[in-house]
Amino acid sequence: MTTIRSSIRPGANRRRFIASIRPVAVVIVTLVVIGVPMWMVLVNSFKTTGESQSPNLALPHVWNLVQNYSQVFSEGDIWGGFIGSLLVTVPSVVGVLIVGTAASWVLARRATRAMSFLYSVGISGIVLPPAVITIVLTLKDLGIAGTVVGMVGVYMGMFMATVIFFVTGFIRNIPIELEEAARIDGARPIQVYLQIILPLLGPVIATATILVTLSVWNEVFYAFFVLGGGSTSTMPLNLFQVASQSQYTNNWNLIFAYVVLMSLPMLVVFIVAQRRIVSGITAGAVK
Repeated sequence: MTTIRSSIRPGANRRRFIASIRPVAVVIVTLVVIGVPMWMVLVNSFKTTGESQSPNLALPHVWNLVQNYSQVFSEGDIWGGFIGSLLVTVPSVVGVLIVGTAASWVLARRATRAMSFLYSVGISGIVLPPAVITIVLTLKDLGIAGTVVGMVGVYMGMFMATVIFFVTGFIRNIPIELEEAARIDGARPIQVYLQIILPLLGPVIATATILVTLSVWNEVFYAFFVLGGGSTSTMPLNLFQVASQSQYTNNWNLIFAYVVLMSLPMLVVFIVAQRRIVSGITAGAVK
């Protein structure tokens, strides 16, 4: 009996030790992966041009905070990029949520082979990126290349799969008896959708909204091809253009300052809504 107890205790103690250090390990890894790059961007945005030539984690010897950020505001078209990002982001998010949630309701409630196939096609956009050359040529043929309308259409197509994936899984676990009772009371399909389904989709809609907003706000690749040469520009696109100019090639302090300003709105959104992100992902995936 003593031998059996002695053989069990080391294993139990080892598991208990691993369980106790696991949260600490997660925090350390998070700080290294996320905290170190953020700290590097922040401190180098306060340095002089000469000191920022070799970006590092050290605090600046000479603080150049006011000059750097004022120069970025004056030469980097911060306000123009901010307004352009809003003009692109808000309609894209609203549009993809309206169309995506309605499509998800239909896909979740009609259990046919055709709907299963359409669902597979709908979520394929998560792993299959759209072809940029085809997109640009199509927008030119439609006459909306370089416009906000064209950019909004591209983003809606890109992130529709994300909304369908989350919302469809959530709707499938809403009791269908709620909809049947509403239909018995004389409710039309649009009334069932607006009065029964949408109010129950609060957590997953909040999650999809935040994820799509973050993705659209920081996207630059497709914005470069679609909006390039147009009258509207976004903050990431302005950052790319500023960083590509010869006079800014070695001015890492100004580039980092622009990154900080561009990231602030989404950082605030993420901090405020991080609990909804977790709860919505859990609700959509686990259910």
